[in-house]
Amino acid sequence: MNKPVKPGNWEATPNNLESFWMGFTPNRAFKARPRMISRAKDMHYYDMQGRAIMDGSAGLWCTNAGHCREPIVEAIQESAAELDFAPTFQYGHPKVFELASRLATMAPGDLNYAFFCNSGSEAADSALKIALAYHRARGEGTRTRLIGRERGYHGVNFGGISVGGMVANRKWFGAMLAGVDHLPHTYNRKEQAFTRGEPTWGAHLAEDLERLVALHDASTIAAVIVEPMAGSTGVLPPPKGYLKKLREICTKHGILLIFDEVITGFGRLGAAFAAERFGVVPDLMTFAKGVTSGTVPMGGVMVRQGIYDTFMNGPDHAIELFHGYTYTGHPMAAAAGVATMDVYRDEKLFERAAKLEERWADACFKLQGNPLIEDIRTLGLVAAFDLKAVEGKPGLRAYKAMENAFHDHGLLIRITADTIALSPPLIITENQIDELLGERLPAVLKSVASL
Repeated sequence: MNKPVKPGNWEATPNNLESFWMGFTPNRAFKARPRMISRAKDMHYYDMQGRAIMDGSAGLWCTNAGHCREPIVEAIQESAAELDFAPTFQYGHPKVFELASRLATMAPGDLNYAFFCNSGSEAADSALKIALAYHRARGEGTRTRLIGRERGYHGVNFGGISVGGMVANRKWFGAMLAGVDHLPHTYNRKEQAFTRGEPTWGAHLAEDLERLVALHDASTIAAVIVEPMAGSTGVLPPPKGYLKKLREICTKHGILLIFDEVITGFGRLGAAFAAERFGVVPDLMTFAKGVTSGTVPMGGVMVRQGIYDTFMNGPDHAIELFHGYTYTGHPMAAAAGVATMDVYRDEKLFERAAKLEERWADACFKLQGNPLIEDIRTLGLVAAFDLKAVEGKPGLRAYKAMENAFHDHGLLIRITADTIALSPPLIITENQIDELLGERLPAVLKSVASL
């Protein structure tokens, strides 16, 4: 336990692990065997002893441009020295408008407006609020119902948890939004096991939205929110034609379609956004993580022209949308975002990811046949490996794999239940793909085979 600190004593015990209550982490297990990171550069983290740890998950799906890239670091340093903070309620600063313009140019279709916040969780809640407010502004205030999807993840705020479909994230918090329903998830191992890219089975599952429309009536439904590729639940690529079918049904019934692109945005799937890759333009599109390559927290929502225009009524001096955050469009985050867009453009990282996709998938599927692996899924520079669970101890094998990967094999991986998810920085080389998937990961799997 912590040593009692006298009032007014500002000195903390050096390296005391106890005081930090870590989220989404088994605290007792971590503090018994910590995985501490002291610095990072390009494709690697470094532990307290200076040992290189290959980053197999781009941090938390976010460092798409790699770690501590000089142009981004310099932009953040310059911003901190020049403009520490500027409010974006009633005031503005140049960088946030520049970033919004850059994103509007990159986004598909008429997603011409960027609303900024600070995280993917805030982005999801902001998109849901904009959807509700839009229908009210156009005189259809009865549209208050929100439709999510089983196994969906839209952050940890109450709106995102409500439309999300990951049981462990929902059961602890009973105060959910009312008027929420869920589509079925799209994964069926019997029909889809060991599929590269989009599975051929499952497009018909989008038609379940028609059932929900018949149940609730379209006049009560504001929006449907889905991840184009469900990431946090264990990488579930969309079935071929599924997203287009959702788009058709939403358009037919006047329902807004929201894509949560917090993970899939900024090159992860070989395009600026998954919406571009799959040829489907949503009405609202959330982003975060890769917008600053994870350097400064930032998120946001891209909004279609017609939705924005609906709000631009009434007196010019009147507020159109009663929503925002103190740190919306923070100067350092905006500067980091602009510099990150420059790196993506100048190094052609989205194009690079597209070119590496086949090589990545080939390396992943060489592990097919390993007795511990029950399924492999790949899309863009993302992969999931479902591991055989230890009888009576679900999640243990993957957790031990994560521990051993860090401590014994110099590899940082992401896990969910008994699934290993990989999503490396987009700067990964072909040799590093071979090292990650041909050397380090097989050694990790071998280390947990006897559990």
